[in-house]
Amino acid sequence: MLTQLSLANFAVVAAAQLQFGEGMTVISGETGAGKSLLVDAMLLLTGARADSGVVRHGAERAEIQAEFSLEDAPAAAAWLAENELDEGMQLQLRRVIKADGGSKSWINGRACTLSQLSSLAALLVEIHGQHDQQSLLARSSQLTLLDAYGRHDHLLQDVADAALTWTAAIQRKQKLLEQGDVTDRIQWLQHQHAELERENLDPSFWDQLQIDHKRLGNVGNLQTAFSSYLTQLQGDDDSRGLLGGVQSLQSEITRHADGDPVLEGVAELLAQSEISLAEAASQLENVLDQLDMDPEAFDAANRVLTRMHELGRKHRVEVAELGTKRDSIVEELQSLQGAEQELAQLDGKLAALRDEYASKAANLTKSRAKAAKALSKVTTELMQELGMEGGTFEVALEKLDALKPDALGMERVELMVAANQGQPARPLRKVASGGELSRISLAIEVATIGLDPVPTMVFDEVDSGIGGAVADIVGFRLRKLATQRQVLCVTHLPQVASKGHAHYQVSKFAAEGLTQSAVKQLPSKERQTEIARMLAGVDVTKEAQAAAKSLLAAAMSQD
Repeated sequence: MLTQLSLANFAVVAAAQLQFGEGMTVISGETGAGKSLLVDAMLLLTGARADSGVVRHGAERAEIQAEFSLEDAPAAAAWLAENELDEGMQLQLRRVIKADGGSKSWINGRACTLSQLSSLAALLVEIHGQHDQQSLLARSSQLTLLDAYGRHDHLLQDVADAALTWTAAIQRKQKLLEQGDVTDRIQWLQHQHAELERENLDPSFWDQLQIDHKRLGNVGNLQTAFSSYLTQLQGDDDSRGLLGGVQSLQSEITRHADGDPVLEGVAELLAQSEISLAEAASQLENVLDQLDMDPEAFDAANRVLTRMHELGRKHRVEVAELGTKRDSIVEELQSLQGAEQELAQLDGKLAALRDEYASKAANLTKSRAKAAKALSKVTTELMQELGMEGGTFEVALEKLDALKPDALGMERVELMVAANQGQPARPLRKVASGGELSRISLAIEVATIGLDPVPTMVFDEVDSGIGGAVADIVGFRLRKLATQRQVLCVTHLPQVASKGHAHYQVSKFAAEGLTQSAVKQLPSKERQTEIARMLAGVDVTKEAQAAAKSLLAAAMSQD
């Protein structure tokens, strides 16, 4: 429940603080006084977009703050706990709009996004305004209204899920069909794969092949060079070689070391060098043993090398990447071959998905038909109360021409109205009279009130276009609603204003060359005077005072 609303530098309001309790609070004031500004402030606290125009002239920023008790808002309390923004059973929402257009929001003193503010406020406040009349004329809004009244969100979700799955299958089939006949492509890929599969495409094989080819093509030069290297290591008839020199040097140093640790260390290093040089000589001998003149082996390596280069050019990749190319061909083959099988199976799958969607949509249709009948009945009854005797209201379901995957189901809604007895029902969007539209809209609104279990409901002049006995009925309806919800109602009708449990008056005045608005709560005597003003206008007569007193007494007698 909303307990307090504070405004600072908001439009023509310099500062205002309103306290709210249970029941119905009405807000009245002369035309242009700014009584709907309080609703605008609540809209901003629910996440509505703001612009710098709401900042009072000459001020740097406008500030709106609301406090709520969460005793009657368990869903909001749970949301706060889940988002780690809870502070017991009290809640504070705050929003600041800067003159440069910037905006910031807070929940319990912690900065939040507009999305968070909107999500939380939806669990606290429901706002009905004159704009609702226009939204009711849109057929999409009419369908949304019926679905909300029917409370079958799960059925609607089932239909949307089935439509999505069916649509995806249709699109998949279309994509497969767009590929055309892939037989030739499959045969060509199979040929390419077989050609690549004949070769060893392991990168290590390719590296070794290049080494072997180079070595086989240069055997003579390599034998001469390696023999020279081996002679330098091992020596020959004319020299001792590196190995013999190191052996001799190591022997001489060992003989003169005579316990000298430095020389002994040098001798040890030379001994290690001797081992390394001997190992190097052994490996060179092995290489020389393998360097046989083998023209056939060279030709075989050359042929393989040539084929590999040709394959690389043919497939426009480096030879080392031929293995990757082969794998990609395999993947495409599997995809195309699988697509043929999938296409053959899709018709059966599509039929099953079509049947599943039709079943889900039929359940939704059945639920909608039941909700349409109930909403038609209760709204028709309310129209009689609101001065449209003999009028009827009907929620007509119009079946779509063809069964197709539609997330909204197999029908659309048209709200049909006959304003007077004996008249044919016509679409609500074609009702010409503004007064009739207002009353019909109000009847629908009253019929659908409380679809969401929010604790606070705000009405912004939804009683526009009515008066007299009808206005009295509307007032009693709102007061009755206030036994279940906290109701805030901006009104210009004395019959409605008299039904409130509390009453605020908005007035305008000039100060410092600027028009300003002030808001004050009216005690009993001043409230009677305000209702008398609403009845009589500028000159409040004794008769108007008496009528106002009577209206207030009538409201009290209904409790």
